[in-house]
Amino acid sequence: MTISRRTLLKTAGVAAVVGVSQTLFPAWMPKLVFSPTAKAQAERDVLVAIFQRGGMDGLNAVVPYAEGVFYYDRRPTIAIPEQEVIDLDGFFGLHPALASLKDVYDTGALSIIHAAGSPDPSRSHFDAMAYMEKGIPGDKATTTGWISRHLQSAAWENDSPFRAVGIGTMVQSSLRGPVSALSLRSIADFHLQGREDHLSSIQQTIARMYQIEAPNDLLQAQARNVFSTVDLLQALNASDYQPANGAIYPDSDFGMGMKQIALLIKAGVGLEVACVDIGGWDTHEYQGGSDGEMANLLRDLGDGLAAFYTDLADYMHGVTVVSMSEFGRRVTENASQGTDHGHGNVMFVMGGGAVGGIHTDWPTLAPEALDDGDLEITTDYRDVLGEILVKRLGNNALDQIFPAYTVNARGIINER
Repeated sequence: MTISRRTLLKTAGVAAVVGVSQTLFPAWMPKLVFSPTAKAQAERDVLVAIFQRGGMDGLNAVVPYAEGVFYYDRRPTIAIPEQEVIDLDGFFGLHPALASLKDVYDTGALSIIHAAGSPDPSRSHFDAMAYMEKGIPGDKATTTGWISRHLQSAAWENDSPFRAVGIGTMVQSSLRGPVSALSLRSIADFHLQGREDHLSSIQQTIARMYQIEAPNDLLQAQARNVFSTVDLLQALNASDYQPANGAIYPDSDFGMGMKQIALLIKAGVGLEVACVDIGGWDTHEYQGGSDGEMANLLRDLGDGLAAFYTDLADYMHGVTVVSMSEFGRRVTENASQGTDHGHGNVMFVMGGGAVGGIHTDWPTLAPEALDDGDLEITTDYRDVLGEILVKRLGNNALDQIFPAYTVNARGIINER
């Protein structure tokens, strides 16, 4: 393998950031991107942001069963029967596939925010996801994500390469910006795929090009960070990780992602923000009711969240999990026994700071209350995120994170 100093420079992203790509490491290794700045991290919550890509049907996830005919008559084949709904407050109930979250709800560590979402009316997956992850609905010019702007505007610095981690094959849009993130497909790649000989060769090549032990310029310091990042990943032996308290994660990409985040939190490597996706929510056809395609997705989501909560029982006082989806689904099912792109949806917030229960300015499903056939949005998703940022992450710079928007705190989060 021939790697020149110019080749490494060509992998650089914005100023003072080096992106380690396939020109440096082979495809079987995670992509590493980091910032060289360094200051100690103050105590604040770790944020875990879950994006349900495809547009989740919030009306079947958290069912407004007390709406009666306004819900059931519009969904003759996919509605969740009232006797199967897991009652929460006499009006709303969980889909039976989310049964594992009922205990978390009963402890007061789960906030459910209904009729929430982005105010932009787009029904395009691409646009709606981009607007939500940028934190500026309707804006196509901005290139930074809301989480990256949070990290950039924070009053502290953190030199850990694990400050912000995106679980998956690429960095989520919410993490993109001048404060870089690490895109990590699997910690176990460093162990299970057994390419230690290749890794050693790469390390020797970089060491020959740069003064690693005592760097005297920025590029040498960045190269040294490559070594420290790889060393940390090698030390985190994911294959031997045993979740605490009998927690069992789903054997799925989402379950394994949440398990790796738990490992990083327990390892104390400086994690501040982690993003993980769970896709497949675009249920236009044969969505199913209590069983079926969506039920399987909800079971994966619920079991993954419940396992994470159980595993991190001693840590959840300092962890906030928030879920979102680009839009909801229409109230009335379509001719293919599915649901088309809608508007209002449901968000979950889990952790020690959550003010448990149902939080909503419920618009009802009465015909006159619908937004062009959709559940109306009465809580802007930025109100939820903004309250988390201020109360749990210690960042009051909301004008920089959500420009041209005034956050309205909803009382769903306790002060840290």
